[in-house]
Amino acid sequence: MLYGREEEISVIDRLLAACRAGRSGCLLVTGEPGIGKTALLEYAASAATDLPVLRSTGIESEAHLPFAGLHLLLRPALDRIDALPAPQARALRGAFGLAPAEPGDRMLVGLAVLSLLADFADGTPAVCLVDDAQWLDRASAEALLFAARRLDAEGVALIIAARPAFTAPGLTHLSLSGLDTGAAAGLLDGHAATLSPADRNRVLAEAQGNPLALLELPAALSGRSHAGAGQALPMTDAVQAAFLDQVRRLPEPTRNLLLVAAAEDTGHRDVVLRAAATLGCGPADLVPAETARLIRVDTHTVRFRHPLVRSAVYQAAPVSLRLLVHTALANALDHPDDADRRAWHHAVVATGPDEQVAAELESTARRAAARSGYAAAAAAYERAAELTSPGVDRARRLVLAAEAAAEEGDVERMTALAADDADDPALAVRVMRVRATAAFHAGALRTAHQLLTGAATFADDPQLATHLLLDAVHAAWYLGDQEITDTADQLDAVPLPLGDPLRHVARLLTTAVRSATEQADHDPQTLARVIADAERTGFGGPHDAILVGATSLQAVGHDTTARQVAQELLTRCRTHGWLGRTPPVLACMARASTFLSRHTDAWDEATEALTIAQELGHRQWIAETSGVLAYLAAVSGDEARCHALADDALAAPEPGTPPPGMSWAQWALALLDLGNARWESALTRLTTLHTGPMRHQLPGLRSVPDLVEAAVRLGRPEAARDPFARLTNWARQARQPWIDANVHRCRALLAPDTDADDLYRAALGRHPGDRQFDHARTALLYGEWLRRARRKSEARSQLRDAYETFRRLEATRWAARARTELEATGETVSALERDATSGTLATLTPQERKIIRLAARGLSNRDIAAQLFLSPRTVGYHLYKAFPKLGVTARTELTELC
Repeated sequence: MLYGREEEISVIDRLLAACRAGRSGCLLVTGEPGIGKTALLEYAASAATDLPVLRSTGIESEAHLPFAGLHLLLRPALDRIDALPAPQARALRGAFGLAPAEPGDRMLVGLAVLSLLADFADGTPAVCLVDDAQWLDRASAEALLFAARRLDAEGVALIIAARPAFTAPGLTHLSLSGLDTGAAAGLLDGHAATLSPADRNRVLAEAQGNPLALLELPAALSGRSHAGAGQALPMTDAVQAAFLDQVRRLPEPTRNLLLVAAAEDTGHRDVVLRAAATLGCGPADLVPAETARLIRVDTHTVRFRHPLVRSAVYQAAPVSLRLLVHTALANALDHPDDADRRAWHHAVVATGPDEQVAAELESTARRAAARSGYAAAAAAYERAAELTSPGVDRARRLVLAAEAAAEEGDVERMTALAADDADDPALAVRVMRVRATAAFHAGALRTAHQLLTGAATFADDPQLATHLLLDAVHAAWYLGDQEITDTADQLDAVPLPLGDPLRHVARLLTTAVRSATEQADHDPQTLARVIADAERTGFGGPHDAILVGATSLQAVGHDTTARQVAQELLTRCRTHGWLGRTPPVLACMARASTFLSRHTDAWDEATEALTIAQELGHRQWIAETSGVLAYLAAVSGDEARCHALADDALAAPEPGTPPPGMSWAQWALALLDLGNARWESALTRLTTLHTGPMRHQLPGLRSVPDLVEAAVRLGRPEAARDPFARLTNWARQARQPWIDANVHRCRALLAPDTDADDLYRAALGRHPGDRQFDHARTALLYGEWLRRARRKSEARSQLRDAYETFRRLEATRWAARARTELEATGETVSALERDATSGTLATLTPQERKIIRLAARGLSNRDIAAQLFLSPRTVGYHLYKAFPKLGVTARTELTELC
């Protein structure tokens, strides 16, 4: 019976009921030791006897062994691993040591966990219970939480119990406090009815409602009833002391055997007994501890009744005896599969430099890194460095630890591990690169830029120097004209061989930079040749180089090609499960989709990028994608959302550095003002953008038509002179019809009425079909001009076209402006027409929309799940919900809708 936990039990009951109905749910239960977390998990298990249950418990000594906790949880489901998509199956086998590990994205294991849980629950809902999650190795915790946040329609109930320090953003959180007075008294009286009133009151006071304390303090009360009076210990210490009182009453061989079990708390009975035998202990010495209910023993394991028993046994033992025990355990772990555990026991014993142990730990770290257990690898490399004499090997192991922490994305750890300078030049470059990575993830772009350019000067390898400077240009892009120009000059000076594909990507990037910053005037033929060379060589080959190529194409106005390159890169990321690499790729896709008037796609892409960036803590991409989303919110006329997203984009993580999303936020707010006819505010924002340090970024040149419109509306065309000159020069170099169309629209606004007609027509004739928003903006302005010229019939045609396009794009404020102008010509727009949706797909949620589009391309549920980092069951659920909304009954009908 659980005392005083009625509300908590009802939460679990609802979770299990939803699970039985096919809906997934996750619950994190936290509280101090002994508060009743395990009891609630036991209740959940007893309430789910009709369902398959997967269970795991975090083991403190296994915190350095990657995926140990996850393997324990999923062991009953591993027979289904062949059903997973091949990349996921390979990743999971490698993580669990079932096959040679392949380096890859650590998040791919999380996706494999999601797919495996979904398959395990196929046909029958399933329950997963994880206790002591605070001791899970980081790789297990990360993969488990990745899967937990994506559980949806699989019929899986996941309950995680942990101490308060364990956090799981995105999961429902149930924090346990002590039992109330009545429940505490009921529990105590039911288990210690013979206590005197004084002792009863003392236990209730010291236990503070902690159930474990209420059960254990009475047994130890007699031994400290007087000495402890007035000196109440903290609750956890009091319970631990109560357990220790029981341990001290045991025979010495039993105490020594318990210490062995405490030092090797995986619970392997044979290992514990073999190690204990060297201390003169045998199986019979387990009996007194079993009788005292301090441990449970079966044919395979020795388990402590509660983690506090283990802590009490280990912490009370003399250090010299602990070292003997760890030595005995290292000798007992003689199987090749035990190499990692053996290395850590040796590491505990080592008190000074020991190259043999350090080499063992380095091997352990390599194995962990190969399985994407980067946190465990960092810990092993760091301990190996501590056991290495000062010199190159010590510095090398520290660098390896920092690089492993960088792969993990742990900014604080990588910064600490890369704190010391290295004397060896090659190691010094690697240290600086790790520091730059940490700075970039933290949003400290100026610091990252300085470190990258500094590292490039020390790099002997031209390819390494180029990669460093490509990253440095990326960081400089968010700092200002001078920084990016100087970095581009440094990149140009790297002596790459003529045939190296990186050379063409670097040249494309520097060309784009100089075009954006107006540091050079490229003729169109040169730009076309540079782009062709980069395309011919696959934009450099490596992932980062291809992304640089796609971004550079956007900087020179080639948005369609940029989107194609980014789409291919995104497909590669999804195929290989490179979740950590997707935010910048998705951000590039979202920008291109925005420019090409694919606003729904852009919203989905930017939202996905933002979600993953938040999950990974990548502040740079959080800011940038928030800016893109703010622009899209401005297009739709959602003022509150636009301002909220702009605020996120304008958050500056590093003092004295422009916020990474500043230019997009400024453009978004200005567009919102334009849509609401707030001309003065729009001009002020756009002037700030065009005279500020971020004017070279994509919104800089692309927002010039907005600035021109605002300036003309206010009767101040001179305010647009310099920005318009920049746009005209860019159009001459880029030779892109969409840029020429915008130039003609600006000229029409600035020209006298005698010339405007021809200029508007020229603009409309140059807008490509994939630039619907820009075309509608021009049609609106032309229609307004025609109405003022009293050419109402011609005006109606342009305004109707603009209105229909804005309505289809869900640009509500712009549609309202076009409708007002249209009605001013005498044409009536019916209420039904005003409220009509922009298309069938608009009735879907963003998730449904993405799934429907992929299904329309012929992808299976499994393929869609792999692309969107979902489970196949969730994909099926969303298709089931979407089909009635679309009025279809079969996947073959989707092609016509999409």
